[in-house]
Amino acid sequence: MASQILPLELIDRCIGSRIWVVMKTEREFTGTLLGFDDFVNMVLEDVTEYETLPDGTRKQTKLRQTLLNGNNICILIPGSSGPEE
Repeated sequence: MASQILPLELIDRCIGSRIWVVMKTEREFTGTLLGFDDFVNMVLEDVTEYETLPDGTRKQTKLRQTLLNGNNICILIPGSSGPEE
């Protein structure tokens, strides 16, 4: 029988490592996961925000730290450096 891991347990194992977060909007974030709560609100540091503009171009913004609302998160990709990888 294969071992099972719960979603919050997987996210907990990612604390301190790089993660790529795809939002429900046209934004994506990469950074180091500092922590999260039961609602999957996340704090990231050394963040790059990628925003896809209406003309199809991608805007990058560097941030020291950010708080992401768990309600707006669509996909989490542990160990990834983002869309430019």
